[in-house]
Amino acid sequence: MSVPDYMQCAEDHQTLLVVVQPVGIVSEENFFRIYKRISSVSQINVRDSQRVLYIRYRHHYPPENNEWGDFQTHRKVVGLITVTDCFSAKDWPQTFEKFHVQKEIYGSTLYDSRLFVFGLQGEIAEQPRTDVAFYPNYDECESVEKRIEDFIESLFIVLESKRLDRATDKSGDKIPLLCVPFEKKDFVGLDTDSRHYKKRCQGRMRKHVGDLCLQAGMLQDSLVHYHMSVELLRSVNDFLWLGAALEGLCSASVIYHYPGGTGGKTGARRPQGSSLPADAGNRHRPGALTTNGINADTSTEIGRAKNCLSPEDIIDKYKEAISYYSKYKNAGVIELEACVKAVRVLAIQKRSMEASEFLQNAVYINLRQLSEEEKIQRYSILSELYELIGFHRKSAFFKRVAAMQCVAPSIAEPGWRACYKLLLETLPGYSLSLDPKDFNKGTHRGWAAVQMRLLHELVYASRRMGNPALSVRHLSFLLQTMLDFLSDQEKKDVTQSLESYTSKCPGTMELLSLPDGLNLPPVPFTKLPIVRRVKLLNLPASLQPQKMKSLLGQNMSTKSPFIYSPIIAHNRGEERSKKIDFQWVQGDVCEVQLMVYNPMPFELRVENMGLLTSGVEFESLPAALSLPAESGLYPVTLVGVPRSTGQITINGYHTTVFGVFSDCLLDSLPGIKTNGSTVEVIPALPRLQISTSLPRSARTLQPASGDEISTNVSVQLYNGETQQLDIKLENIGTEPLEKLEVTSKILTTKEKLYGDFLSWKLEETLSQFPLQPGKTATFTVNIKVKLDFSCQENLLQDLNDDGISVSGLPLSSPFRQVVKPRVDSKPVNPPEGSKTGDFSHVKTLEAILNFKYSGGPGHVDGYYRNLSLGIHVEAEPSVFFTRVSTLPATSTRQCHLLLDVFNSTEHELTISAKNNEELILHAGECQRMAIQVDKFNFESFPESPAERTQFTNPKQLEEERQETRGLEINSKLDIHWNIPSLKRHGEASVEGILNQLVLEHLQLAPLQWDVLVDGQLCDCDVVADCRVGDPIPLEVRLTNWSKRNVGPFALTVIPYQDYQNGVHNYELQDAITFVGSNTFYIDSVRPTENSVCLGALLFLYTGDFYLNIKFHEDTTSKELPLSWFCLPSIHIRAQGPDLQA
Repeated sequence: MSVPDYMQCAEDHQTLLVVVQPVGIVSEENFFRIYKRISSVSQINVRDSQRVLYIRYRHHYPPENNEWGDFQTHRKVVGLITVTDCFSAKDWPQTFEKFHVQKEIYGSTLYDSRLFVFGLQGEIAEQPRTDVAFYPNYDECESVEKRIEDFIESLFIVLESKRLDRATDKSGDKIPLLCVPFEKKDFVGLDTDSRHYKKRCQGRMRKHVGDLCLQAGMLQDSLVHYHMSVELLRSVNDFLWLGAALEGLCSASVIYHYPGGTGGKTGARRPQGSSLPADAGNRHRPGALTTNGINADTSTEIGRAKNCLSPEDIIDKYKEAISYYSKYKNAGVIELEACVKAVRVLAIQKRSMEASEFLQNAVYINLRQLSEEEKIQRYSILSELYELIGFHRKSAFFKRVAAMQCVAPSIAEPGWRACYKLLLETLPGYSLSLDPKDFNKGTHRGWAAVQMRLLHELVYASRRMGNPALSVRHLSFLLQTMLDFLSDQEKKDVTQSLESYTSKCPGTMELLSLPDGLNLPPVPFTKLPIVRRVKLLNLPASLQPQKMKSLLGQNMSTKSPFIYSPIIAHNRGEERSKKIDFQWVQGDVCEVQLMVYNPMPFELRVENMGLLTSGVEFESLPAALSLPAESGLYPVTLVGVPRSTGQITINGYHTTVFGVFSDCLLDSLPGIKTNGSTVEVIPALPRLQISTSLPRSARTLQPASGDEISTNVSVQLYNGETQQLDIKLENIGTEPLEKLEVTSKILTTKEKLYGDFLSWKLEETLSQFPLQPGKTATFTVNIKVKLDFSCQENLLQDLNDDGISVSGLPLSSPFRQVVKPRVDSKPVNPPEGSKTGDFSHVKTLEAILNFKYSGGPGHVDGYYRNLSLGIHVEAEPSVFFTRVSTLPATSTRQCHLLLDVFNSTEHELTISAKNNEELILHAGECQRMAIQVDKFNFESFPESPAERTQFTNPKQLEEERQETRGLEINSKLDIHWNIPSLKRHGEASVEGILNQLVLEHLQLAPLQWDVLVDGQLCDCDVVADCRVGDPIPLEVRLTNWSKRNVGPFALTVIPYQDYQNGVHNYELQDAITFVGSNTFYIDSVRPTENSVCLGALLFLYTGDFYLNIKFHEDTTSKELPLSWFCLPSIHIRAQGPDLQA
């Protein structure tokens, strides 16, 4: 016997073998329709008996296997059923002859046979026959199953007669010697009368009768015969038949212990109508219970239990039988099938290790030269058996061997599809899945080297099948999942192959469906490159949208009557973990930064890399990048433009690498860090771009608030100089610019600024709004540098040596002559007392000009943008006022302001005040300029309400008032400097140099005294003319500009003459007489009111006379400062009367 039946199982020993074959030309479809119906009758109950007959059908059975029917009767073909088509009576004889020819093939062993004829009708079909059944067609054959049952009953009759015939002890007859085919030549010439020979015959016959009893449904009798056979055959060392007897004993025991069968076939073998209970597996116990109570035939059960092998003994006997089979080279098929049967039993017993030993033995059994199909079948069955006992990797190994056998070089037409299908079936055994998501969970499972080999074979098989898309998918899977296990050379080879395949069939993200229903999921290249961090970037500072603040708190995300709720706080925390606290703007380019690295040992080119989003219409702008070999973390920025508003979620990114298009989702990336993936897109806003008339600054301002400056400009100015900055505003967006607000902020500086550093007028610019896209508007800002013009030394030196009597305190006076300090001529270490100010020191001023603008849909939703311009100014000193003092003027309402001016520049400079001539100063020169100024009425300055609230400290209030006075004085003086060589000019301010004493000298007294002579106001150098003998009216007027009531006062007018030699003559009783009293009395005067005293003088002689008005000292006048009582000096010139002609 050379053809093994790998589907054999122990319970097949109790079956009768029936062959069903077509005769003549019968379509395969029709034949298998009938075969399926025939094979459905696999067991029947024997009439008038509790025995069950089991049938095993085969549509193909090698005749040489039939020759082993005496050795094991279940291998003997005892029934033949033929199916044929016959449509005319003429063909009937030929058809029937073919039936007889077919019977002759198995004629020596057949018990009975049947012929099913389809299509023949008429007289022949109507003749009753037992061996032939006629049917008009394949659809009208309802009695097929009944015919088969009758046929099986006829087989049972023959079987039973043979059993009875062989089982009867005929001591007088000579027992024949049963042989297997290869033994017949060995027994020629043996002594048939020897005791050894007779025992051999008896033992073999007992074994044969046991087989018949087992087939006839007499399990107990078969056990008895097998035991007797074993004893007889063991005594004569008939090992081949001893093995068969042991195997028969094992089969009968298996049938008893495992009534459900060991072959794993559907539908357990159950005797129809028999009394076998559900717990038939416990039948070996004496007195086993049935559903009706105690089994009535206890002797039968005791007999079976005594002769039946235990589950452990079954395996031992199988081992013994197989060891006997192995002694015979020609019994290889028997040995192989016995191993398979034992494995199926051990699988039920869950004894995997012992089962593997049987299978290992089966692998090394040498059979004849097998065909390629037989090899494929053998390896496939071995794979299934290993799978049955739980050896998945071993099963996969033999399945893969079977797959390789399908495309062996000796096969003319290799079966690549069958090879591919078998390779797919090996994947679970090697812990391999074709879903890349399974490789993102924990550590790698399985042997990577074997898995890579298998994947390579899948790639090659799919290519030979003519399915390039399948090859690309498997190769992509290999590169993605096995990247960590590939050597550098293997990485290069795999990528080259992949590029070669994708040049003809690019890799996609589509699901590939195979003909057998298997779906191959897409393989995104999440490791080419590997992404470690994804960060959504905020817009540049100049484009970031800001929400207009609501006074009513309308922007709260959760409306609740409670100040705090833990539920709300928890929900906000969850939102914050995914949603980002900044916004993107519709229509603006948005950026997402990826930190990637290239794990390949060569340069990695990534094409068409872009973002995958949801929630908002988004235009991704793909990028192409080239990463160096094993680059380490490398930042890559992907950009896109949201085209609508709402919540946008960054789901991942897409790439094209080696011709494979991949959609990589963030959720499937292991170990990735992200700051969130959802961001809000607000409606579109305009975009403002500014350009200036000043050069850009190399230095970037760093404000303490952290604001980013988009543009920086720088300029160099002299102290007091004003520079005009022209700014061009251009709307480079797509929305109209409707609103614009400009504010400025001076950064922290140690220098004190006077006046407005930055000033502008916005009305003209706003008149050009709304500014349409692409349009420009102009905006002018004045940069005015006005720092302290005082000298920076704290030395108080006097200038009395110049012979001028001055009142006031010097700021500093180091310059007693014209000096020209130079950097190279300064002493290295001058004495402390002689150090002069560092007049060449450059001061730095910095400010930010902020443009707050909005427009379009974003403005409707309450959003705006900020654009900042940084202004860097280097202020060089121009002039310094080193000393300030005052001199009284001839008028009580005027005085002289004396200023020592120092030119700290390296250029000739002119300085002038209002209504004064220009003073020329050479570089480093110091000169004094005198300015006659009208005194100031500081009390008349209005006090703003803000002063009262802002400066609650009296000291601060006084400082603010002093600054206000200085500003007023400076505006009246209007001091300007000019550098003709540079064509640069500016103003010089005295605001920071006026001390309290100087301010007092410049202040107009709160009590204003006016003296009028003959109606003419007398002050300064005014001389009042009068005539001798005529009374001259004298009027003294007091105006109270203070905030309190003053008076009463008493004033006495005392005339005198000045001889211009220091002698004053007060004895003028004979020269001047008063009309009335020379003493004036003034009652109390309220604030802002005035009081007038009238009198008259009469001059008796000609000459120059002076009037001295003297206050009477009393309590009221002593309370007021002396400076409040400054009355002008009165000069009257008395002339003689005009002579009448």
